[in-house]
Amino acid sequence: MLEEKIQEKTLEENLKKYFGYSTFRKGQKEIIEKILDKKDILGVLPTGGGKSICYQLPALLMEGMCLVISPLISLMKDQVDSLIENGISAGFINSSMNRKEYSQILSKVKRGQIKILYLAPERLSNHFFIDFIRDLDISFIAVDEAHCISQRGHDFRPAYKLIANIYQILERDVPIAAFTATATQEVRQDI
Repeated sequence: MLEEKIQEKTLEENLKKYFGYSTFRKGQKEIIEKILDKKDILGVLPTGGGKSICYQLPALLMEGMCLVISPLISLMKDQVDSLIENGISAGFINSSMNRKEYSQILSKVKRGQIKILYLAPERLSNHFFIDFIRDLDISFIAVDEAHCISQRGHDFRPAYKLIANIYQILERDVPIAAFTATATQEVRQDI
């Protein structure tokens, strides 16, 4: 029981320190605790409900780097800019980058200078990138806009099907936290 109270205080303190919030929104703390316990989880929170904090905060508290799979280039950039502004080492890899930018991010990742790395799901079809991430210390994988996994949804992205191969890609079990704003029961089952 004492350990739970210490963890609560640590979570609250870090929430305030890194994100400026004093309290968690509904559902956030439970999701964060599951991630910290290295459990797979699906978080369905409304738009503006604080999904990103659910994976960003545990990423800061866990050893290793968090991979965030996201389909939206502008969202990746906004998230990374915000994290860097708050003193958190983050980066992204997507099709908007030139070769030099891509190499610079890979170098930072290799040196352990990136705590949260956003990437487009299509990156999981790149053999060089797959070989590169195999040896990294990955704490967990967050899948943003997880409804894109489902063929039943209007935002289906074929590259999201590659996420199912992540255990074979990494050759080890890594917890996965999936997030979406809305999902029918059928879409949740697909995820």
